[in-house]
Amino acid sequence: MNLIEHINDIFNQSVQQQMESLPLVAGPIARSAELIVLRLLEGGKILTCGNGGGAGNAQHFSSLMLNRFERERPGLPAVALTADSATLTAIANDYDYDEIFAKQIRTLGHPGDLLLAITTSGNSENVNAAIAAAHERQMRVIALNGRDGGRLPGLLQEGDEEIRIPGESTARVLEGQLLVIHCLCDLIDRQLIGN
Repeated sequence: MNLIEHINDIFNQSVQQQMESLPLVAGPIARSAELIVLRLLEGGKILTCGNGGGAGNAQHFSSLMLNRFERERPGLPAVALTADSATLTAIANDYDYDEIFAKQIRTLGHPGDLLLAITTSGNSENVNAAIAAAHERQMRVIALNGRDGGRLPGLLQEGDEEIRIPGESTARVLEGQLLVIHCLCDLIDRQLIGN
């Protein structure tokens, strides 16, 4: 196979994955956008976390909230728990890597805030611990998940949302999650500032 053919295959796989996911994720995306707007209007903030590509997506979401998406608007309160390397390494060193997000949530999270937890497998112990910590702080959770969901769905409570991109390829799941993030940002803006 030549490189151009392989690039075509990658693009086709990505598009196919997105289209197969659409019927499964449209409802959860809409409900999640409504939940985020409700929390923001009530004075809450969004905390985000994830590992690897999920960390990048968490930071991307927070930056789009704090700055802007595609239209001018005031910044919206969002904090990426992945962005402070000194805090992450201190918690991992002094306690455990599984606590790097949960400890921050126990300190920064308040009732009425929301956690956007990002994982491609549902089996990331630190993300799952973050969900438990969010519930301890009476926060709602939106989980961007992948594959078969892993252990994460069993941790969610009534009022939480799971947006799951099925499929076995981590790259395709991450691409789907990025599209979900852009959908959320667009829907948030539409609800807050109109069409």
